[in-house]
Amino acid sequence: MAKIHANAQKPFNYRLLAFIFACCFGIFFSIPSFFQDSTQYPFFTDKKKITLGLDLQGGLSLLLDVNVNEAVHNQYVSMLSEIKYQTDKRNIFINKLKMQNNTISFVLFDLSKEEDINTIMSKIDGAVWNKNGNIFSITLDEQAIKKVQKNALDQTIFTIRNRLSGFGLTEPNVLREGINQIRVEMPGAQSEEEQKRLIKLISQNAQLEFMAVDEDLARRMMNGETITDEEATRYGDVLLPYAENGLIKLPLKAIPILDGHSIVKAVATRDENNNDAVSFQLDSKGAEIFGDFTGRNVKKRLAIVLDKHIISAPSINQRIGGGSGIITGHFDEKATYDLAIALRSGALLAPVQVIEKRVVGPSLGADSIQASVIALVAGFILVVGFMIVYYAMAGVFASLALIINLFLIIAVMALFNATLTLPGMAGIVLTVGMAVDANIIINERIREGLRAGMGVIKSLRVGYENASRAIFDANITSLIASLLLYIYGTGVIKGFAITTGIGILASIVTAIIGTHGIYLWLGERIEKSKNTAFWFGIKLDSTQRMPANKSNVRK
Repeated sequence: MAKIHANAQKPFNYRLLAFIFACCFGIFFSIPSFFQDSTQYPFFTDKKKITLGLDLQGGLSLLLDVNVNEAVHNQYVSMLSEIKYQTDKRNIFINKLKMQNNTISFVLFDLSKEEDINTIMSKIDGAVWNKNGNIFSITLDEQAIKKVQKNALDQTIFTIRNRLSGFGLTEPNVLREGINQIRVEMPGAQSEEEQKRLIKLISQNAQLEFMAVDEDLARRMMNGETITDEEATRYGDVLLPYAENGLIKLPLKAIPILDGHSIVKAVATRDENNNDAVSFQLDSKGAEIFGDFTGRNVKKRLAIVLDKHIISAPSINQRIGGGSGIITGHFDEKATYDLAIALRSGALLAPVQVIEKRVVGPSLGADSIQASVIALVAGFILVVGFMIVYYAMAGVFASLALIINLFLIIAVMALFNATLTLPGMAGIVLTVGMAVDANIIINERIREGLRAGMGVIKSLRVGYENASRAIFDANITSLIASLLLYIYGTGVIKGFAITTGIGILASIVTAIIGTHGIYLWLGERIEKSKNTAFWFGIKLDSTQRMPANKSNVRK
């Protein structure tokens, strides 16, 4: 009977298969990350690899302050444009449409149109209006103002990310910091020229507006009459300078006809004179407004305004349909490329100001990498040395699992295009210790079984059963902590949380599943050898000798 069971087929060792798969997966997908320089290793250019963070490869770090109150002001300006367009479209005659102290007011000539005015107001989110005779006043309620401020901050983060991605920057880090501040980290931005372009691209509002020229007031200024800003305001105008010459100003109607929110496409191109320019395409509503205005104002001028500076003010020769146009000016190729990116990404709802600038040089990043690698390698060698000396072949298996654990961390981070920062390197070093701790618990439980005279096979089974419960409990709590750090942390804290979280999951695969698979494969050979000192680093006395193999054979 014993002989029949001894020759019976072994159960399928799925743990060993999983460990082999983890080895192949980790090594294959981690290799490109060791060849970061694409110029020296072009074969790995398009392969997924870990991106080095600002503190490891150098670059530019900015702290931006977002003026969310200006976003509320811009919302009122948009409401002005909407009211003007809707009343003109419905042939509702109003006068003295203006904004003052975050309140819009106008005079309605025909009170029979009051119901139409109420319909227009009701479509404006958060608008509160009241009437005093034929004078209407409109404001935003408190909830709407808070919503505008929050959206401005969120939209600024989203827009800056889009602009940097359009610029071609690899893995920029844009995170909220404090109440109204944003931290922008741009790894790899080394040259002074590139840094200046990036700062301008990020901080540029890119608020594009189409505004009508007040031809009567412009004619008076051409005849030598001096018009002040206060006088222009009384006419419902605003004096804005030309971008190419700030001393020359032009009176424009204060309420824009259209703004950049209607732009759906913007690309760098060239005009009919082969000069650098930016072509744009409006959405359907913007195209309708643009077409209606140009149709009613033939032979008049339309100013194209960018961030309160006039780019150009061409005359309208005919109705412009289709919603497409071109912006020309004194641009070079880089300026048109950056402007197209800014317009495509959208205007900032609130202006930003750079309040802190920090440049990390490539030499400092290289020093950080060198110091981190030295710490990792030194710690790894000491841990592996201790494991092999103290646990013999069991220490070798644990060290093999540790190596695969490191490959798995790098491979998973590369697949998800994660950014490795200095705290992330610290997380990897910590993970090495946590992974070894799991193997120590397992080996000690196995030794306890051997000392109790259980035999190798039973000691392995009982050891892994007892150790796994403690390891799983410890890893789950550590994983929860890493998850909370990632959710509520910012910047460097997230980098630390990512590496520790991935390392914990990888250690479960390698330490619990992988080494168990190796022991299941070699279990009978270990038991037959009876050399526990070689396999587990422990010598058994006569009272602790392994029992005869009969019970194990029957099993």
